[in-house]
Amino acid sequence: MTSPAAAASPKHRILVADDHALVREGIGKVLSLDERLVVAGEAVSASDVLSRLKRGGIDLVLLDLLMPGATDVDLIKRVVAAHPKLPVLVLTMHADPHIARRALEAGALGYLTKDASPELLVDAVHHVLAGRSYVDPSLSGALIRGEPASPREQMEQLSTRERQVLVALVTGRSVMDIAEDLQLAPNTVSTYKGRLMEKLGQASLSDLVRYAMRHGLVD
Repeated sequence: MTSPAAAASPKHRILVADDHALVREGIGKVLSLDERLVVAGEAVSASDVLSRLKRGGIDLVLLDLLMPGATDVDLIKRVVAAHPKLPVLVLTMHADPHIARRALEAGALGYLTKDASPELLVDAVHHVLAGRSYVDPSLSGALIRGEPASPREQMEQLSTRERQVLVALVTGRSVMDIAEDLQLAPNTVSTYKGRLMEKLGQASLSDLVRYAMRHGLVD
């Protein structure tokens, strides 16, 4: 039941940006438990995010890092450039202080991993809405110490499919060849390649291949 005080106060309007429907639904259910918050929009791509923000009426962007149409922290920079007063809270599967640091340097005010509890998510949202920075407690110590994730820790964060694509790239297979081998669309393989570059912190395919070989990430 909504309290009289909450009913008298306007709700904070959240844009949930994630390309997975189940994730958006779960986030919506968590936020609906707090009577001060309301999901005012959803976005499934970078263009969706920017288009919805142009219409206004959003108090916070809850943003996944891996959005179609953007790579690495590019979308954060674009949102902050267009809406400098709009807080961005990253909600991602990457429990990597190196990636978290890049997101915060790009302009995000908060960074939370998707294995956080519902209570932590709501707490992070309110911190960021109040203009205070928030970092997932599991990462805050490493960020303060400036410790990057080790190559092996980064490798552990890859999905089975991402590992398959990485192995194929390192052995010199083209995107078209990988798509045929794994029975995927070429665009899907390109997306995996972009995610690998982001997760492993590499700027190009050649850098990615050298990094994987140098650290023995593939057999």
